[in-house]
Amino acid sequence: MRAEQYGVVHMFVLGIDPGLSRCGYGVVEHRRTGQRAVAAGVLRTPAKQPLPLRLAELQREIRTLLVEFEPAVVAIERVLFQVNVRTAMSVGQASGIVMAEAAGWGADVVEYSPNEIKLAVAGHGDADKQQMERMVQTLIGIEIPLRPVDAADAIAVALCHCAQSVLVEVER
Repeated sequence: MRAEQYGVVHMFVLGIDPGLSRCGYGVVEHRRTGQRAVAAGVLRTPAKQPLPLRLAELQREIRTLLVEFEPAVVAIERVLFQVNVRTAMSVGQASGIVMAEAAGWGADVVEYSPNEIKLAVAGHGDADKQQMERMVQTLIGIEIPLRPVDAADAIAVALCHCAQSVLVEVER
């Protein structure tokens, strides 16, 4: 469902910082008057489990988030480059699971590059981790940094989508 198409006054955005060992998630309520963080955390899968079981566990956890928060949009950080090929493969697999589950559930799925996220949240594409963390805290109005940092990264992905979206007033 495209919020802009249906005259939505607010929507929930599920931001995802993909990973197989640690997959950050953040749910942001996007209103015309601003954003509010609703939930944030990290989904973990045991490294000693076989890959298919880890992917199935991630899929179940994503499905639970979709059912609980009913996001209109799932925004995912696009991985452009990884030094470690094994890490890149597992992040790609995790991203694929999230995209397929979200699309099958009926949410719009969008991807943003790390630079797009940094630009939307911090105002410039070369913001470092500390700058991003401080901006996420400022934008969602919390004093204590989110831990693990994957949760803050996921909130940043959701905030990036909010910055790209325009919500319209519903006529009654």
